Amino acid sequence: MKKIILFIAIIISISALGQQSITLDECYSLLETNYPLINQRQLLAKQNQLDTEAINNSKLPQFNLEAQATYQSDVTEVPLQNSPIKPLNKDQYRATFSVNQLIYNGGLTDASLKVKMAQLKSNQKQIDVSIHQLKQQINQLYFSILLAQETYSLLEAKKNQLLTKLDEVRSGIRYGVLLPASDSVLETEMLKIEQQFIEVESTKLALIESLSTLIGQNLNEDTEFEKPMIENQFQADINRPELDLFQYKKEEIESSENLISKQNLPKLNGFTTGGYGNPGLNMLDNSFQPFYIFGVKLNWNVFDWNSNKKKREALSVNKEIIDNQTEIFKLNTSIELNRQEKDINKLSAFIQSDLKIIELQKKVLKTADSQLKNGVITSSAYMTEFTNLLEAENTLVKHKTQLELAKANYNITKGQ
Repeated sequence: MKKIILFIAIIISISALGQQSITLDECYSLLETNYPLINQRQLLAKQNQLDTEAINNSKLPQFNLEAQATYQSDVTEVPLQNSPIKPLNKDQYRATFSVNQLIYNGGLTDASLKVKMAQLKSNQKQIDVSIHQLKQQINQLYFSILLAQETYSLLEAKKNQLLTKLDEVRSGIRYGVLLPASDSVLETEMLKIEQQFIEVESTKLALIESLSTLIGQNLNEDTEFEKPMIENQFQADINRPELDLFQYKKEEIESSENLISKQNLPKLNGFTTGGYGNPGLNMLDNSFQPFYIFGVKLNWNVFDWNSNKKKREALSVNKEIIDNQTEIFKLNTSIELNRQEKDINKLSAFIQSDLKIIELQKKVLKTADSQLKNGVITSSAYMTEFTNLLEAENTLVKHKTQLELAKANYNITKGQ
Protein backbone atom coordinates (compact mmCIF):
# COMPACT_ATOMS: atom_id res chain seq x y z
CA MET A 1 0.00 0.00 0.00
CA LYS A 2 2.88 2.37 0.85
CA LYS A 3 4.47 1.66 -2.53
CA ILE A 4 1.22 2.54 -4.31
CA ILE A 5 0.90 5.81 -2.39
CA LEU A 6 4.54 6.67 -3.15
CA PHE A 7 4.00 5.91 -6.85
CA ILE A 8 0.91 8.12 -6.97
CA ALA A 9 2.81 10.94 -5.22
CA ILE A 10 5.63 10.71 -7.77
CA ILE A 11 3.16 10.80 -10.66
CA ILE A 12 1.44 13.89 -9.18
CA SER A 13 4.81 15.61 -8.66
CA ILE A 14 5.89 14.93 -12.24
CA SER A 15 2.57 16.22 -13.53
CA ALA A 16 2.89 19.36 -11.41
CA LEU A 17 6.38 20.03 -12.71
CA GLY A 18 5.25 19.57 -16.29
CA GLN A 19 2.31 21.97 -15.87
CA GLN A 20 3.87 25.39 -15.26
CA SER A 21 1.59 28.16 -14.08
CA ILE A 22 2.13 31.89 -13.66
CA THR A 23 0.18 34.87 -12.36
CA LEU A 24 0.14 38.53 -13.34
CA ASP A 25 1.78 39.55 -10.05
CA GLU A 26 4.55 37.01 -10.66
CA CYS A 27 5.15 38.59 -14.07
CA TYR A 28 5.55 41.97 -12.34
CA SER A 29 8.03 40.47 -9.85
CA LEU A 30 10.02 38.73 -12.59
CA LEU A 31 10.17 41.98 -14.56
CA GLU A 32 11.57 43.77 -11.50
CA THR A 33 14.14 40.99 -11.02
CA ASN A 34 15.24 39.92 -14.49
CA TYR A 35 14.86 42.93 -16.77
CA PRO A 36 18.37 44.02 -17.90
CA LEU A 37 17.80 47.60 -16.73
CA ILE A 38 17.83 46.30 -13.13
CA ASN A 39 21.58 45.66 -13.45
CA GLN A 40 22.10 49.41 -13.51
CA ARG A 41 21.23 49.54 -9.80
CA GLN A 42 24.45 47.77 -8.89
CA LEU A 43 26.43 49.78 -11.43
CA LEU A 44 25.08 53.05 -10.04
CA ALA A 45 25.82 51.94 -6.48
CA LYS A 46 29.37 50.99 -7.47
CA GLN A 47 29.86 54.30 -9.26
CA ASN A 48 28.62 56.17 -6.18
CA GLN A 49 30.99 54.19 -3.96
CA LEU A 50 33.96 55.12 -6.14
CA ASP A 51 32.91 58.79 -6.25
CA THR A 52 32.49 58.79 -2.46
CA GLU A 53 35.92 57.29 -1.93
CA ALA A 54 37.48 59.85 -4.28
CA ILE A 55 35.83 62.74 -2.41
CA ASN A 56 36.81 61.35 0.99
CA ASN A 57 40.41 61.08 -0.18
CA SER A 58 40.56 64.87 -0.19
CA LYS A 59 40.66 64.66 3.62
CA LEU A 60 43.85 62.61 3.49
CA PRO A 61 47.36 64.10 3.26
CA GLN A 62 48.38 64.99 -0.29
CA PHE A 63 51.97 64.26 -1.30
CA ASN A 64 53.86 66.06 -4.05
CA LEU A 65 57.36 65.51 -5.38
CA GLU A 66 59.06 68.12 -7.58
CA ALA A 67 62.51 68.48 -9.12
CA GLN A 68 63.90 71.14 -11.41
CA ALA A 69 67.18 72.28 -12.96
CA THR A 70 67.43 75.76 -14.47
CA TYR A 71 69.91 78.07 -16.12
CA GLN A 72 69.25 81.78 -15.94
CA SER A 73 70.85 84.68 -17.77
CA ASP A 74 71.55 86.71 -14.68
CA VAL A 75 71.66 86.37 -10.91
CA THR A 76 71.52 88.72 -7.95
CA GLU A 77 74.91 90.16 -6.94
CA VAL A 78 75.98 92.38 -4.03
CA PRO A 79 76.85 95.78 -5.59
CA LEU A 80 80.07 96.26 -3.63
CA GLN A 81 83.61 96.13 -4.95
CA ASN A 82 85.77 93.39 -3.49
CA SER A 83 82.72 91.93 -1.72
CA PRO A 84 83.44 88.58 -0.01
CA ILE A 85 79.97 87.38 -1.04
CA LYS A 86 80.21 85.43 -4.25
CA PRO A 87 77.34 85.66 -6.73
CA LEU A 88 75.04 82.64 -7.20
CA ASN A 89 75.62 80.18 -9.97
CA LYS A 90 73.52 80.71 -13.06
CA ASP A 91 72.77 77.01 -13.11
CA GLN A 92 70.49 76.14 -10.19
CA TYR A 93 69.00 72.86 -8.92
CA ARG A 94 66.14 72.02 -6.56
CA ALA A 95 64.28 68.87 -5.45
CA THR A 96 61.36 69.11 -2.97
CA PHE A 97 58.90 66.78 -1.28
CA SER A 98 55.70 68.42 0.02
CA VAL A 99 52.87 67.23 2.24
CA ASN A 100 49.55 69.14 2.33
CA GLN A 101 46.82 68.38 4.85
CA LEU A 102 43.31 69.82 4.67
CA ILE A 103 42.32 71.31 8.01
CA TYR A 104 39.09 73.13 7.21
CA ASN A 105 37.11 73.74 4.01
CA GLY A 106 33.76 74.94 5.36
CA GLY A 107 32.03 71.56 4.99
CA LEU A 108 32.68 71.42 1.24
CA THR A 109 33.60 67.71 1.35
CA ASP A 110 30.43 66.68 3.20
CA ALA A 111 28.33 68.82 0.84
CA SER A 112 29.90 67.08 -2.15
CA LEU A 113 29.07 63.67 -0.63
CA LYS A 114 25.43 64.71 -0.17
CA VAL A 115 25.22 65.76 -3.82
CA LYS A 116 26.51 62.36 -4.94
CA MET A 117 24.05 60.55 -2.68
CA ALA A 118 21.16 62.67 -3.99
CA GLN A 119 22.21 61.88 -7.56
CA LEU A 120 22.28 58.16 -6.73
CA LYS A 121 18.73 58.28 -5.35
CA SER A 122 17.47 60.11 -8.44
CA ASN A 123 19.18 57.74 -10.87
CA GLN A 124 17.92 54.64 -9.08
CA LYS A 125 14.40 56.02 -8.87
CA GLN A 126 14.54 56.66 -12.63
CA ILE A 127 15.02 52.90 -13.01
CA ASP A 128 11.86 52.33 -10.94
CA VAL A 129 9.98 54.72 -13.23
CA SER A 130 11.13 52.87 -16.36
CA ILE A 131 10.21 49.48 -14.88
CA HIS A 132 6.80 50.75 -13.79
CA GLN A 133 6.07 52.00 -17.29
CA LEU A 134 6.82 48.51 -18.65
CA LYS A 135 4.08 47.00 -16.49
CA GLN A 136 1.39 48.21 -18.88
CA GLN A 137 3.18 46.28 -21.61
CA ILE A 138 3.07 43.25 -19.31
CA ASN A 139 -0.67 43.80 -18.89
CA GLN A 140 -1.24 43.96 -22.64
CA LEU A 141 0.66 40.75 -23.30
CA TYR A 142 -0.77 38.83 -20.34
CA PHE A 143 -4.42 39.62 -21.05
CA SER A 144 -3.96 39.04 -24.78
CA ILE A 145 -2.76 35.56 -23.87
CA LEU A 146 -5.78 35.07 -21.63
CA LEU A 147 -8.04 36.20 -24.47
CA ALA A 148 -6.38 33.68 -26.79
CA GLN A 149 -6.95 30.94 -24.21
CA GLU A 150 -10.60 31.85 -23.79
CA THR A 151 -11.11 32.06 -27.54
CA TYR A 152 -9.50 28.64 -28.00
CA SER A 153 -11.78 27.08 -25.34
CA LEU A 154 -14.82 28.69 -26.94
CA LEU A 155 -13.84 27.34 -30.35
CA GLU A 156 -13.42 23.86 -28.90
CA ALA A 157 -16.92 23.97 -27.39
CA LYS A 158 -18.39 25.20 -30.68
CA LYS A 159 -16.49 22.57 -32.63
CA ASN A 160 -17.94 19.81 -30.46
CA GLN A 161 -21.40 21.31 -30.78
CA LEU A 162 -20.99 21.53 -34.54
CA LEU A 163 -19.80 17.92 -34.75
CA THR A 164 -22.92 16.80 -32.94
CA LYS A 165 -25.10 18.83 -35.28
CA LEU A 166 -23.19 17.45 -38.30
CA ASP A 167 -24.03 13.90 -37.21
CA GLU A 168 -27.69 14.88 -36.89
CA VAL A 169 -27.71 16.47 -40.36
CA ARG A 170 -26.06 13.44 -41.94
CA SER A 171 -28.65 11.23 -40.27
CA GLY A 172 -31.40 13.47 -41.66
CA ILE A 173 -29.87 13.18 -45.14
CA ARG A 174 -29.84 9.39 -44.90
CA TYR A 175 -33.50 9.31 -43.97
CA GLY A 176 -34.45 11.84 -46.64
CA VAL A 177 -35.53 14.54 -44.21
CA LEU A 178 -32.82 16.97 -45.37
CA LEU A 179 -31.34 17.78 -48.74
CA PRO A 180 -28.18 15.83 -49.75
CA ALA A 181 -25.89 18.88 -49.65
CA SER A 182 -27.04 20.09 -46.24
CA ASP A 183 -23.93 18.77 -44.50
CA SER A 184 -21.59 20.70 -46.83
CA VAL A 185 -22.36 24.01 -45.10
CA LEU A 186 -21.50 22.54 -41.71
CA GLU A 187 -18.32 20.93 -43.02
CA THR A 188 -17.26 24.29 -44.44
CA GLU A 189 -17.82 25.89 -41.08
CA MET A 190 -15.73 23.13 -39.47
CA LEU A 191 -12.84 24.00 -41.76
CA LYS A 192 -13.17 27.67 -40.83
CA ILE A 193 -13.02 26.78 -37.14
CA GLU A 194 -9.87 24.73 -37.78
CA GLN A 195 -8.32 27.80 -39.41
CA GLN A 196 -9.28 29.87 -36.38
CA PHE A 197 -7.56 27.30 -34.15
CA ILE A 198 -4.34 27.75 -36.11
CA GLU A 199 -4.57 31.54 -35.96
CA VAL A 200 -5.28 31.59 -32.22
CA GLU A 201 -2.44 29.16 -31.46
CA SER A 202 0.02 31.15 -33.57
CA THR A 203 -1.01 34.45 -31.95
CA LYS A 204 -0.80 32.97 -28.45
CA LEU A 205 2.67 31.52 -29.07
CA ALA A 206 3.99 34.87 -30.32
CA LEU A 207 2.53 36.65 -27.29
CA ILE A 208 4.06 34.10 -24.90
CA GLU A 209 7.48 34.48 -26.51
CA SER A 210 7.29 38.27 -26.13
CA LEU A 211 6.22 38.02 -22.49
CA SER A 212 8.89 35.41 -21.79
CA THR A 213 11.59 37.70 -23.19
CA LEU A 214 10.32 40.70 -21.23
CA ILE A 215 10.25 38.98 -17.83
CA GLY A 216 13.27 36.74 -18.37
CA GLN A 217 11.35 33.52 -17.68
CA ASN A 218 10.99 30.49 -19.95
CA LEU A 219 7.31 30.10 -20.84
CA ASN A 220 5.66 27.90 -23.45
CA GLU A 221 2.26 27.08 -24.87
CA ASP A 222 1.61 24.63 -22.00
CA THR A 223 2.03 27.31 -19.35
CA GLU A 224 -1.17 28.02 -17.43
CA PHE A 225 -1.87 31.73 -17.16
CA GLU A 226 -4.07 32.27 -14.12
CA LYS A 227 -6.87 34.79 -14.25
CA PRO A 228 -6.17 37.64 -11.84
CA MET A 229 -8.76 38.99 -9.43
CA ILE A 230 -8.35 42.73 -9.84
CA GLU A 231 -9.96 45.30 -7.56
CA ASN A 232 -9.96 49.05 -8.10
CA GLN A 233 -10.04 51.85 -5.56
CA PHE A 234 -11.25 54.81 -7.55
CA GLN A 235 -10.83 57.34 -4.72
CA ALA A 236 -7.25 56.43 -3.70
CA ASP A 237 -4.36 58.85 -4.13
CA ILE A 238 -1.79 58.61 -6.91
CA ASN A 239 1.29 56.69 -5.79
CA ARG A 240 3.49 56.70 -8.87
CA PRO A 241 7.32 56.43 -8.69
CA GLU A 242 7.52 59.56 -10.85
CA LEU A 243 6.36 61.60 -7.86
CA ASP A 244 9.24 60.26 -5.78
CA LEU A 245 11.59 61.00 -8.67
CA PHE A 246 10.45 64.64 -8.76
CA GLN A 247 11.08 64.91 -5.03
CA TYR A 248 14.53 63.36 -5.34
CA LYS A 249 15.34 65.79 -8.14
CA LYS A 250 14.44 68.68 -5.82
CA GLU A 251 16.63 67.22 -3.07
CA GLU A 252 19.47 66.92 -5.58
CA ILE A 253 19.08 70.60 -6.46
CA GLU A 254 19.00 71.57 -2.78
CA SER A 255 22.22 69.61 -2.21
CA SER A 256 23.81 71.41 -5.14
CA GLU A 257 22.71 74.77 -3.69
CA ASN A 258 24.34 73.87 -0.39
CA LEU A 259 27.54 72.83 -2.19
CA ILE A 260 27.72 76.13 -4.10
CA SER A 261 27.17 78.13 -0.90
CA LYS A 262 30.28 76.53 0.63
CA GLN A 263 32.61 76.99 -2.32
CA ASN A 264 33.60 80.55 -1.31
CA LEU A 265 34.13 79.80 2.38
CA PRO A 266 37.68 80.00 3.79
CA LYS A 267 39.86 76.94 3.30
CA LEU A 268 42.70 76.20 5.68
CA ASN A 269 45.52 73.79 4.84
CA GLY A 270 48.62 72.72 6.73
CA PHE A 271 51.75 72.03 4.72
CA THR A 272 55.36 71.04 5.06
CA THR A 273 58.06 70.98 2.41
CA GLY A 274 61.50 69.44 2.56
CA GLY A 275 64.12 69.76 -0.15
CA TYR A 276 67.66 69.80 -1.34
CA GLY A 277 69.09 72.28 -3.78
CA ASN A 278 71.55 74.90 -4.86
CA PRO A 279 70.86 77.44 -3.60
CA GLY A 280 68.93 76.44 -0.49
CA LEU A 281 66.86 78.86 1.55
CA ASN A 282 69.99 80.86 2.31
CA MET A 283 70.42 82.73 -0.93
CA LEU A 284 73.92 83.86 0.05
CA ASP A 285 75.22 80.30 0.37
CA ASN A 286 76.23 79.20 -3.11
CA SER A 287 76.23 75.45 -2.42
CA PHE A 288 73.91 72.46 -2.19
CA GLN A 289 71.96 72.64 1.08
CA PRO A 290 69.00 70.76 2.63
CA PHE A 291 66.02 72.85 3.75
CA TYR A 292 62.47 72.58 5.04
CA ILE A 293 59.40 74.74 5.47
CA PHE A 294 56.16 74.10 7.37
CA GLY A 295 53.14 76.21 8.12
CA VAL A 296 49.48 76.86 7.35
CA LYS A 297 47.81 78.49 4.37
CA LEU A 298 44.44 80.24 4.22
CA ASN A 299 42.57 80.63 0.95
CA TRP A 300 39.40 82.74 0.80
CA ASN A 301 37.68 83.90 -2.34
CA VAL A 302 36.20 87.04 -0.84
CA PHE A 303 34.46 88.35 -3.95
CA ASP A 304 33.35 86.35 -7.00
CA TRP A 305 31.19 88.96 -8.75
CA ASN A 306 28.05 87.21 -7.45
CA SER A 307 28.80 84.17 -9.59
CA ASN A 308 27.72 81.67 -6.90
CA LYS A 309 24.62 83.72 -6.13
CA LYS A 310 23.56 83.52 -9.78
CA LYS A 311 24.16 79.76 -9.78
CA ARG A 312 21.92 79.33 -6.72
CA GLU A 313 19.21 81.46 -8.31
CA ALA A 314 19.36 79.30 -11.44
CA LEU A 315 18.97 76.18 -9.30
CA SER A 316 16.03 77.78 -7.54
CA VAL A 317 14.36 78.26 -10.92
CA ASN A 318 15.01 74.58 -11.65
CA LYS A 319 13.12 73.66 -8.48
CA GLU A 320 10.16 75.74 -9.65
CA ILE A 321 10.31 73.93 -13.00
CA ILE A 322 10.21 70.56 -11.21
CA ASP A 323 7.24 71.74 -9.12
CA ASN A 324 5.49 72.70 -12.33
CA GLN A 325 6.32 69.32 -13.90
CA THR A 326 4.92 67.60 -10.82
CA GLU A 327 1.63 69.45 -11.10
CA ILE A 328 1.40 68.71 -14.82
CA PHE A 329 2.09 65.04 -14.18
CA LYS A 330 -0.60 64.86 -11.50
CA LEU A 331 -3.08 66.62 -13.79
CA ASN A 332 -2.38 64.37 -16.78
CA THR A 333 -2.51 61.26 -14.59
CA SER A 334 -5.85 62.34 -13.12
CA ILE A 335 -7.23 62.90 -16.63
CA GLU A 336 -5.99 59.46 -17.70
CA LEU A 337 -7.47 57.82 -14.59
CA ASN A 338 -10.81 59.49 -15.25
CA ARG A 339 -10.77 58.21 -18.85
CA GLN A 340 -9.86 54.70 -17.71
CA GLU A 341 -12.61 54.73 -15.09
CA LYS A 342 -15.12 55.64 -17.79
CA ASP A 343 -13.80 52.77 -19.94
CA ILE A 344 -14.24 50.35 -17.03
CA ASN A 345 -17.85 51.47 -16.55
CA LYS A 346 -18.50 51.25 -20.30
CA LEU A 347 -17.10 47.72 -20.57
CA SER A 348 -19.13 46.62 -17.54
CA ALA A 349 -22.26 47.87 -19.28
CA PHE A 350 -21.22 46.11 -22.50
CA ILE A 351 -20.90 42.82 -20.64
CA GLN A 352 -24.41 43.08 -19.24
CA SER A 353 -25.70 43.76 -22.73
CA ASP A 354 -23.63 40.87 -24.15
CA LEU A 355 -25.19 38.44 -21.69
CA LYS A 356 -28.69 39.46 -22.78
CA ILE A 357 -27.74 39.19 -26.47
CA ILE A 358 -26.32 35.69 -25.92
CA GLU A 359 -29.44 34.60 -24.04
CA LEU A 360 -31.68 35.80 -26.86
CA GLN A 361 -29.39 34.34 -29.54
CA LYS A 362 -29.49 30.94 -27.82
CA LYS A 363 -33.28 30.99 -28.05
CA VAL A 364 -33.07 31.87 -31.73
CA LEU A 365 -30.56 29.07 -32.34
CA LYS A 366 -32.73 26.60 -30.44
CA THR A 367 -35.65 27.45 -32.70
CA ALA A 368 -33.42 27.19 -35.78
CA ASP A 369 -32.17 23.80 -34.56
CA SER A 370 -35.74 22.49 -34.33
CA GLN A 371 -36.57 23.92 -37.74
CA LEU A 372 -33.47 22.29 -39.30
CA LYS A 373 -34.40 18.88 -37.88
CA ASN A 374 -37.85 19.17 -39.42
CA GLY A 375 -36.52 20.42 -42.74
CA VAL A 376 -38.21 23.81 -42.40
CA ILE A 377 -34.95 25.75 -42.94
CA THR A 378 -31.70 24.96 -44.70
CA SER A 379 -28.39 24.26 -42.98
CA SER A 380 -27.18 27.64 -44.30
CA ALA A 381 -29.90 29.42 -42.34
CA TYR A 382 -28.99 27.39 -39.26
CA MET A 383 -25.28 28.26 -39.67
CA THR A 384 -26.18 31.93 -39.82
CA GLU A 385 -27.72 31.76 -36.34
CA PHE A 386 -24.90 29.48 -35.11
CA THR A 387 -22.31 32.02 -36.29
CA ASN A 388 -24.26 34.87 -34.71
CA LEU A 389 -24.16 33.09 -31.36
CA LEU A 390 -20.45 32.34 -31.74
CA GLU A 391 -19.72 35.99 -32.53
CA ALA A 392 -21.81 37.12 -29.54
CA GLU A 393 -19.91 34.79 -27.23
CA ASN A 394 -16.60 35.94 -28.70
CA THR A 395 -17.63 39.52 -28.08
CA LEU A 396 -18.45 38.69 -24.45
CA VAL A 397 -15.06 37.02 -23.94
CA LYS A 398 -13.35 40.01 -25.55
CA HIS A 399 -15.20 42.53 -23.40
CA LYS A 400 -14.48 40.56 -20.20
CA THR A 401 -10.78 40.46 -21.02
CA GLN A 402 -10.76 44.14 -21.96
CA LEU A 403 -12.44 44.95 -18.64
CA GLU A 404 -9.79 43.12 -16.61
CA LEU A 405 -7.06 44.75 -18.72
CA ALA A 406 -8.60 48.18 -18.10
CA LYS A 407 -8.69 47.47 -14.36
CA ALA A 408 -5.06 46.36 -14.36
CA ASN A 409 -3.97 49.42 -16.36
CA TYR A 410 -5.94 51.66 -13.99
CA ASN A 411 -4.00 50.30 -11.03
CA ILE A 412 -0.70 50.72 -12.86
CA THR A 413 -1.57 54.29 -13.83
CA LYS A 414 -2.45 55.08 -10.23
CA GLY A 415 0.66 53.32 -8.92
CA GLN A 416 -0.93 50.49 -6.94
